[in-house]
Amino acid sequence: MTNITYYGHSTFLLTIDSKRILFDPFISPNELADQIDIQSIAADYILVTHGHSDHVADVEEIAKNYHSTVVANFEVATWFQEKGIKKTHPMNHGGSKVFDFGKVKYVNAIHSSTLPDGSPGGNPGGFVVQSEQATFYFAGDTALTYDMKLIAEEFDIDFAFMPIGDNFTMGIDDALKAAEFVGTKKIIGMHFDTFPYIKIDKEAAKKAADTKGMELIMLNIGETITL
Repeated sequence: MTNITYYGHSTFLLTIDSKRILFDPFISPNELADQIDIQSIAADYILVTHGHSDHVADVEEIAKNYHSTVVANFEVATWFQEKGIKKTHPMNHGGSKVFDFGKVKYVNAIHSSTLPDGSPGGNPGGFVVQSEQATFYFAGDTALTYDMKLIAEEFDIDFAFMPIGDNFTMGIDDALKAAEFVGTKKIIGMHFDTFPYIKIDKEAAKKAADTKGMELIMLNIGETITL
């Protein structure tokens, strides 16, 4: 079983084999997450999908507070190294690495990626994490892509984190198709409601998932579940 805590937008903390894995920390600038104290968020690893500020805003502070290892593409990892993050692990598309909590594969995402200071962020990606507890797909910010079918050919995906806010990423209809492509019926929604551009009708999204025979989980900020 895997504990999952939601901190808003696309930020999740998973506990896997006693290791704390934080994804895309954007908390302190997020008005919807103003009840969350980032000083209390301990992470052994921080996995970053791309360089946009709404995915990297709190990486530096958390990583320095807890000596976290930042895992990202080469450009993003190097950028954080230059900011004094001592432990980074660069990856790139198609590459896998075994960490002490499981195996991570860096997979394709269709989006853009520029770091907050204008530095190039390389190509965005997503992660497939394979552990003894579960195998899951963290899509990052992406459009629907046929490449997602390759994930189902290689992995048995238990659940997937999918953007559902539309406008900048997939909306709910494409996210449901993406879940079909990767071979799961359990979706954890992300990248919705944070900004006016990505406000969604949550009831309509749930109904769309129900119609497809899929489970759409939309957590409240600060909520923890176990899957």
